[in-house]
Order: sequence, then structure tokens, then C-alpha cells
Amino acid sequence: MRGDNEQQLDVFSYVSPEQRVPQDHPLRAVRSMTDEALRELRPRLNKLYAKTGRPSIAPEKLLRALLLQVLYSVRSERMLMDQLNYNLLFRRLVGLNMDDAIWDATVFTKNRQRLLAGEIADAFFDAVLNQARERDLLSDEHFTVDGTLLEAWAGQKSFRRVDNDSEPPTASGGDGGSDPTINFHGERRSNETHRSTTDPDAMLARKSRGTPAHLSYRGHLLTENRNGLVVSTRTTQAYGSAEWDAALLMAEQIPGTDRVTMGADKGYDTHDFVHDCGA
Repeated sequence: MRGDNEQQLDVFSYVSPEQRVPQDHPLRAVRSMTDEALRELRPRLNKLYAKTGRPSIAPEKLLRALLLQVLYSVRSERMLMDQLNYNLLFRRLVGLNMDDAIWDATVFTKNRQRLLAGEIADAFFDAVLNQARERDLLSDEHFTVDGTLLEAWAGQKSFRRVDNDSEPPTASGGDGGSDPTINFHGERRSNETHRSTTDPDAMLARKSRGTPAHLSYRGHLLTENRNGLVVSTRTTQAYGSAEWDAALLMAEQIPGTDRVTMGADKGYDTHDFVHDCGA
């Protein structure tokens, strides 16, 4: 018999996000690990909030939501709120019921800044790393280092000369308004003479020769070679030797006094870096 194509909304729903997520889904294991780490951080989280006033977003839920944003490469917190509104998988990991309201994106951002100011993100990373160490999942002698460019949220129009506060020239046909079309043709721009007015720490950098330069930062990772787990991270300005400097700083955090090996791509193959590694 032909099925009915009509859709009728139910007044009540008896299905929870818990029932919708498969038992073997990887995010279930992720939720267990995050819950264990957050239990250790509860005393620190309590100190960040006043005893009275309007309740904020639960820091545990906020951290789980930020973790989802990283795992699924959600480009903005506004898009993350959209995902939490209809994605049952996301709701289950964060700890939201079917009828729970989603937070305003601006409120979410302000609460996130409070956690970052309290260095909770670093403590959360360390708590998860300790779980891997207790389970003997980390190598203590073989590591790999790598870095990448992180494009800043500053536009090219904000990259102005340090010694000239005047507006840059508009392109032919520009109306001279608040957002003119900027014509940088023929202007030599460098980090020595220019700086972004909206993000002064961002620097002009490119991934390789022949590719366009963008205002960027550099992200750095140190992974152990047994299971490929990240054991240290760094974010630096995008200057020339940032990858080498960050690699040495992260290597210093490796516990123990025994000699270790560290692999890297050819970008690290310089005389000074190799010499410093052996020092």
C-alpha cells in the first residue's frame, strides 16, 4: 500500500538526542573524555563567576560547543548557534535537550572571552592530555613538529603605513565614501613599514612562493609519534623564524631529561635550527 506523504506535527516528542546518536559514534567517547576533564576544572570554573546575578551560559556546555566548532570546522560562532539549533548530534555532545533554547551569538562570544581570560582553555587541554598520559598513549622519545598560517580577521584595507595616518588612495572611479575601493597598485607594502589598524599583531605572510600574502598568524603543533596525539600548541606572529622558535619552546616542555627525536618538514632544515636542537 502506498505510504502517506502528508506531514503532521506531533504535539509531544518522546525521542531524545541520546536515542538518535548511534552507540558507536566517536563523539560519545569525546563526550566522556571532556566530562572527565571538566570535573577536574570545576573548582576553577566556579571562581570565574559571581554568586549572584543573572545565570550565564554553563562553562561546561560552552567548552563542549567550542570543541565542536574546532572538530567540524564551523567558520563562525553565529553558524555554530545555527548548528546547535537543528543538529541533534551537536545537541547531544553539548548537553542540550530537544526544547532547550539556543544562546545568542553575542552572549556566547562574551562568555567565551571570560573563559579565555581565565586561561581555562589551556587547563582544559592539559586535563585531556593527562588522560592520554595516564593511559600510556603518549610517546616520550619520538615527536613531530609542524606549523601553518592562520589567516587573521583583518582585511587588506586596514594594512596602512605606520608613518602616515591619512586615508589610502581610492581606485579610479571610487566614490571616496566610508568603504572606498582601495588601489594598492605600485605601493610597496611590508611589515616594517605597514601595520593593520584593526589587528596590529597580524603580519603579512604567505604560505609559499607564488601565493598571495595575507594578514596572518602562525599556529604550531607538537605531536607524539606513537598515536599522533597533540602534546603542545603555540600561536605566534607570522614572522620568518616563528616556526623554529615555537618548535624549540614546545620541545622544552617535553617531560624528562633523556634525548628525544623530532621530525619536521624541509622548512625546518636550516643550520641554526638544527644546531639549536642539538644544543
